[in-house]
Amino acid sequence: MNLVLAILTNTLLASLLVVIAFWLPQTNIYSEKASPYECGFDPMGSARLPFSMKFFLVAITFLLFDLEIALLLPLPWASQSNDLGTVLTMALFLISLLAVSLAYEWSQKGLEWTE
Repeated sequence: MNLVLAILTNTLLASLLVVIAFWLPQTNIYSEKASPYECGFDPMGSARLPFSMKFFLVAITFLLFDLEIALLLPLPWASQSNDLGTVLTMALFLISLLAVSLAYEWSQKGLEWTE
């Protein structure tokens, strides 16, 4: 009975939200909303505007530290293994390698936004 009630409640709530989303669209369309770009760029200008290389460097830095989190995430479960020394050595090696890399990038002024 509880399962049927939960499924019925979820189905009704989802249906209600879909109906509200279709019945309440924004009907007052203004020029900025009708424009293909809503980010402040002029859509009538050139589409080949050069991007700053800093955007790509920040993205790569973010990906590196996101990868660090993904690699260190299984560490609490791995700490229950029989060979704890190897697990901790590899984790500390990874953290120290990323810390040295961050220090190098910081010393080369790769994290400063202004030129």
